[in-house]
Amino acid sequence: MRDYVITTDNTCDLPKEYLEQHEVPTMSLTYILDGETYTEENSLPYQDFYKKMREGCMPTTSQVNPEEAKKNLLRFLEINKNIIHIAFSSGLSGTYNSTCLAAQEIMEERPDCRIQVVDSLCASMGEGLLVHKALQLQEQGKSFEEVSEWLERYKGNLVHNFTVDDLFHLYRGGRVSKTAAILGTMVNLKPVLHVDDAGFLKPVSKVRGRKKSLNTLVDSMEKQIGSWRDKNDIVFLSHGDCYEDALYVKAQVEKRFGIHEFIISPVGPVIGAHSGPGTLALFYMGDVR
Repeated sequence: MRDYVITTDNTCDLPKEYLEQHEVPTMSLTYILDGETYTEENSLPYQDFYKKMREGCMPTTSQVNPEEAKKNLLRFLEINKNIIHIAFSSGLSGTYNSTCLAAQEIMEERPDCRIQVVDSLCASMGEGLLVHKALQLQEQGKSFEEVSEWLERYKGNLVHNFTVDDLFHLYRGGRVSKTAAILGTMVNLKPVLHVDDAGFLKPVSKVRGRKKSLNTLVDSMEKQIGSWRDKNDIVFLSHGDCYEDALYVKAQVEKRFGIHEFIISPVGPVIGAHSGPGTLALFYMGDVR
């Protein structure tokens, strides 16, 4: 029996089959679309979700509050009294803080439990890759303390680079001005963004044309991977209903870095509500985030 269970939020965007295979329970952030609230259990198929966004629907999302976080942690404690919970970036949601409050309350009530809440400073499959690394360490027999320490030490090396196809979703999220969104769309500018050291979403550059933006993701990998070049055994890609673009970036990474293990998964609705259709993100370990 494992000495602890690794849990996370549904914002990790890992495939359902992966989560089931590795027995990873998740805490569910919700989203609202056309007046209906969706949870992890009744979520729309991602193709339907992005179709509605392309037709003009504007979803909103909701973080997990402390009461909901406590309910979820108590559910996880039915599996194991020791939990390492890898949470959605505190720079993008209040869910991490809610989970910390709930964990502290539970440990005061039940001193035999240990709950370590890790601020992943990550989003989407970046968070998912951090979960994957933790599971690898657990399978190698690493202890609760060793896995917790590794996550805190190396989470800042998890690189997130992504591009979006529609600037107006970034405008809605306050990442670009309305003027920049209009002018950028007129001249076919595609922004390249990343999640910074504090877990916030930040623009890095703008390039002209979709293909160039995809190539820029791989060019950036060349600059950022550094001493991790021979230590990345797997790369994660997430996409906002643009699977062919994900395959293109995968092929470029294989060609330039000799990496052949990938997990490709859709950007889930909670993240996709802010990034929009056509998002393409690349995740790996590197020297520079």
